[in-house]
Amino acid sequence: MQDDLIGRAAHRAEITARAEAQMAAMGVDPAFIDRLVETFYSRIQAHPNLGPVFDGRLSGRWPAHLAKMKAFWASVAFKNGAYGGKPVQAHHGVAGVTEGLFVEWLALFNQTLVDMEATEEARGWFMATAERIARSLVLALFYNPALDDPARRIQPST
Repeated sequence: MQDDLIGRAAHRAEITARAEAQMAAMGVDPAFIDRLVETFYSRIQAHPNLGPVFDGRLSGRWPAHLAKMKAFWASVAFKNGAYGGKPVQAHHGVAGVTEGLFVEWLALFNQTLVDMEATEEARGWFMATAERIARSLVLALFYNPALDDPARRIQPST
């Protein structure tokens, strides 16, 4: 059992080292993650559509949210296990969340990366990751499998 634990730890360390090297090659380090999160969420707060939704959920808790988002993005980018939350559960029941807001969220995230002058590789990686996250949240929050049931579809009149 001890050998198994040591083997897993070594494998985990290899994964993290590869991810850190990949991110470094794209110009991404922990300071980049901090700046991305701080910049992006300051823009979220000022956004006419996104700001009220986020503030309705996070009013008085912004510093804790920023710390959580830094841990989240560090965990995703560096595969270091820094984040242990449940994103889908965190977004359930948020007043004012609509499917369309995810499009605005992605556009603002992209513009933040552009304005930060992230490398093309970093921007591509972060956007692909953000798009997967958004898709996952949209499916979890808004998808109703019953609507895909062919037996429940309304047939056009002939």
